Amino acid sequence: MAMNTPQNNGSHTGPDTDTSPLRVVARYLDALNDGRLEEAMALVAKDIVYTNVSLPTIHGRRRVAKLLSLFNHDWLDFGVVTHRIAENGTAVLTERHDALTLGPLRFQFWVCGTFEVVDGQIVLWRDYFDYFNMVKASGRAIAGAVIPALRPRFPDR
Repeated sequence: MAMNTPQNNGSHTGPDTDTSPLRVVARYLDALNDGRLEEAMALVAKDIVYTNVSLPTIHGRRRVAKLLSLFNHDWLDFGVVTHRIAENGTAVLTERHDALTLGPLRFQFWVCGTFEVVDGQIVLWRDYFDYFNMVKASGRAIAGAVIPALRPRFPDR
């Protein structure tokens, strides 16, 4: 998960004790971006519900950690850049680009996420993405593997 592209939520500068929902989600995405899975998992509730809408829902911290641990390999990487993040009570909404890098293939796609944070822990993580956007990302990933100048890069903030 450790990508060379910094997340736009701010960089990790040490312990952050702010448990406001917005800061919890920002720290969570920052930790995922930097490959700090243990730190990220400390920010989710034991009974978290994680859904990529239209895909199966994952229940529980252990299962979410197992899924995310797939990105802790040299051949598979994850990155995120957050464009907008907003808080309303316990809900946090994000608009971002995520990237999955598999060897020379970089799949970069737009995602909107909804998080619910209770007592400083994420209890719900629901991501929405567009399948047509994923098809375009696949085409661009293949083109970028063949012609490196076409490889997707994170957009500027």
